[in-house]
Amino acid sequence: MNIKQALAKQAGFRRDAEALLLHCLGREERAWLIAHDTDELPEAVVTEFEQFCQQRRSGMPLAYLLGFREFWSLKLKVTPDVLIPRPETEYLVEWAIEISQSGGCSSLLDMGTGSGAIALAMKSACPQLEVTATDESPAALAVARENALALGLGIELTESDWWSDLSGRFWSLIVSNPPYIAANDPHLTAGDLRFEPTNALTDGDDGLAAIRTIIDASPGHLEAGGWLLIEHGYDQAASVAKLMTERGFGNVTLRHDLAGRPRVTGGCWAA
Repeated sequence: MNIKQALAKQAGFRRDAEALLLHCLGREERAWLIAHDTDELPEAVVTEFEQFCQQRRSGMPLAYLLGFREFWSLKLKVTPDVLIPRPETEYLVEWAIEISQSGGCSSLLDMGTGSGAIALAMKSACPQLEVTATDESPAALAVARENALALGLGIELTESDWWSDLSGRFWSLIVSNPPYIAANDPHLTAGDLRFEPTNALTDGDDGLAAIRTIIDASPGHLEAGGWLLIEHGYDQAASVAKLMTERGFGNVTLRHDLAGRPRVTGGCWAA
């Protein structure tokens, strides 16, 4: 079976099939497939490719099958132990970079780091930052550690259930993309979310429990004039802003994503 024939068997599934076949062949450029579409494929490659395609058709996220996802132009390893980084989270990174480059920001804490996407993007963009990344999952931290080593980016990785192991420490900027999907949200049983770690998606409550925990305690870990930025659901902006305002944050601001959906809320701790 040649390349053209193998891809023809995956009609209606072409782009993902191309990515999977390139992965099986150890190549990256789609143009190579087009230029070599009459090349014969080894039987072992055909078998692996068809198994991958079957898994993808059953719903397994492409990123898990390929073993990586690009985020902020960084190639990050991903496994079912970590949330797959989304493009929307880059809006959080953009805002954090603005704050970091405005002066007076020397350190950053990324809570619930997963694959390390936010922390590594920030270290890449702002090398002067001392970056700490935490997660309650040892398996997730192992993935983040692999990514940091592969990218040559020096960040501190700490196992912590939110604030449990961070006593007495302070940062200029705290960021998080916490689990914010409500436990009864039907989206948890659809699409890619079926395969991602549940504790990275939902707090098992109303979708605001983790956000409350972060907002309530962050003033005890922020330097004066420091910022807290939190990614949240499109319908949670008002609730998150209220929580920040009631906790005493000033300059509470909302940022939208490219589609115009409320995406990140931030506030400044002036005390």
